[in-house]
Amino acid sequence: MQDNDDINGLDVIKAKLETLRQEHRDLDDVIARLTEKAPFDQLQLQRLKKRKLVLKDLMLQLESRLIPDIIA
Repeated sequence: MQDNDDINGLDVIKAKLETLRQEHRDLDDVIARLTEKAPFDQLQLQRLKKRKLVLKDLMLQLESRLIPDIIA
């Protein structure tokens, strides 16, 4: 039963990770469009980039949970 719960937990993590990756890609597109036309809102750009960094951190945390602990 424990293995089944572990597999379901991994599926949830993978789904959340894919959602975060999609949002990260979407922010790339938004940032690119925003910076195409001058002048652009520096504050908005800064907020978008900060959100991207937060997403990156969350993705790294989730990815590390998917890697099994290896005892050396």
